Amino acid sequence: MKTKTAFAPVLNLPKGTKEAGFYSKAFGGIEEWCLRNDDDSIHVAQFNIGGAIFHVHELMPGSGDILPQGGVTTVIGLFVDDVHAVFDKAVAAGARAITPVTDHEYGWRQGELEDAFGHRWVIQKIL
Repeated sequence: MKTKTAFAPVLNLPKGTKEAGFYSKAFGGIEEWCLRNDDDSIHVAQFNIGGAIFHVHELMPGSGDILPQGGVTTVIGLFVDDVHAVFDKAVAAGARAITPVTDHEYGWRQGELEDAFGHRWVIQKIL
């Protein structure tokens, strides 16, 4: 079977996180699987947003990985058909708006937000 090339970011979660339902509420993400620790916290889980796969993973001591608290580790771009609807749904689910949805002179509609765990997302569409 041929594997399709894809980009699957890993978003770090604080150790002890038991719920990552924000991604389902905000973006309609489907949790495809989740491996849990003995205390029922999330070790790693895979989400799918319209075919785009990403993982959430607990922060592991000694890994060198960091959480986005107090800064930005990366910005995830999510392309959707209705930027306003997805942006507003994410804010209603607990995201913090960074920049409002705006049509830019370079031909893109974009709005930036910070998710419930501090990760930055640009919700966008090419006009």
